[in-house]
Amino acid sequence: MMEKEAFIERLKKYKLVAAVKEEKHLEKALKKPLSGIFLLTGNIGVVKRFVDFYRENDFMVFVHIEKIGGISFDQEGLQFIAHYVKPDGIITTKANLIKIAKKLNLITIQRCFLVDSDAFRNALEITKEVQPDFVELMPAVIPEMIEKFKTETNLPIITGGLLQNKEQMIRALASGAIAVSTGNPELWNVKL
Repeated sequence: MMEKEAFIERLKKYKLVAAVKEEKHLEKALKKPLSGIFLLTGNIGVVKRFVDFYRENDFMVFVHIEKIGGISFDQEGLQFIAHYVKPDGIITTKANLIKIAKKLNLITIQRCFLVDSDAFRNALEITKEVQPDFVELMPAVIPEMIEKFKTETNLPIITGGLLQNKEQMIRALASGAIAVSTGNPELWNVKL
């Protein structure tokens, strides 16, 4: 599996990550200038095939554990993901899964929803405690919060959610994010 540093280099080169939310969009990410794939669709029966598909096409793949049907949110579920599915890493909102995934040598992305100032403080506390490899801040249209979070942590930030155009993507990057993620296939061609 590719290491965290390799992903950082890809993020610096291709500042866009495809968040694939529907099976019908699996192939749309191919031949796009993307640093990786966030897989948010599938179930225990198909997730390995989806991950293998992207890895065969030289994409780094990160499975969002809570979005894959039939996977338990515990040690055994993550062992199944790490040893059978074999993505480069995982995305999760759950701090305990970050801790387990790190022990299994998966790249970890902590997804945080910044809906208010309490959520911001909680996200800071959790990420400082569990030290994920990356943080994904949602929504991406909050450049001030991206900048503030960046000054409080030393973690690479990927941001996504509610992005509608290239200008919003550029603002998020200018605020300190290393890359943006979007589930909108129409934005997967944007050169950043």
